[in-house]
Amino acid sequence: MSDQPEPPARRAGMSAEREVVAAARERAAALAAGDPDRLRRSLHPGFHWTSHVGERFDRDAYVASNTAGALTWERQSLSEVEVVVAGQAAVLRCVVADEVVTGDGERVTFRMPVTQTWVRQDGRWTCLAGHAGPRLPE
Repeated sequence: MSDQPEPPARRAGMSAEREVVAAARERAAALAAGDPDRLRRSLHPGFHWTSHVGERFDRDAYVASNTAGALTWERQSLSEVEVVVAGQAAVLRCVVADEVVTGDGERVTFRMPVTQTWVRQDGRWTCLAGHAGPRLPE
């Protein structure tokens, strides 16, 4: 047993699974806001991501690509969310709908499965790694 106080969400009765979902939704909101600092706060320093087309990113490249790249994020919604927590780690699986505007000004929605690995440090969940895809048919 640790003498560290539990995080505020835990004291309020929120389950670890709900904390992870809340953290994932905050990450999605940071994407949509195009806010690099807010997005970086959601990601573990050792973060890695593989996109639905096989591109691989570390944290800095991921933040830059998603906040200063050709796509403009409007929204990311999560559905069919499943979370398994094991100690200070969790795996979240879901289907996302990414609403974006391309560099050509075209509005597009991508739907795809996503798997994310989250870790809790200092009472806060951050995304350590993730994978998206393949893109689902319309």
